[in-house]
Amino acid sequence: MNDQTPPRAKVLGGLTPYLQVDGAIKAAEFYKRAFGAEEVFAYPPDDKGRTMHIHLYVNGSTLMLGDAYPEHGHPHQSAQGYTLQLHLSSDDIDAWWQRAVDAGCEVVTPLQVMFWGDRWGQVKDPFGVAWAMNAPVKG
Repeated sequence: MNDQTPPRAKVLGGLTPYLQVDGAIKAAEFYKRAFGAEEVFAYPPDDKGRTMHIHLYVNGSTLMLGDAYPEHGHPHQSAQGYTLQLHLSSDDIDAWWQRAVDAGCEVVTPLQVMFWGDRWGQVKDPFGVAWAMNAPVKG
């Protein structure tokens, strides 16, 4: 580590999703607006505006993301086959949902009581990533 590299942030949780998106800096800014993310570490952009690493905290967990670097064997691939799920309280889910939708997430499955008894819904962000929100129903 050189004098230009800031210290690493603490990783929260036991499993860290690491997203490769087209426009990691823009995605991090969007996640701040849509999901209340806090940026705790980021490498500065290169001459093409890409960054290899951004570390965010979202809802008490770590989320990491970076841009594609096809010249280093990491081409951009569309998001598919997974969902990032936010576990929320029954008092918070409506505000989290509305903030995400207001920021520009597309509703995929409206927030509703599901067969397992919790409120659940799914949105897709402008970077193609699916996000679900789940909370127990108020008793």
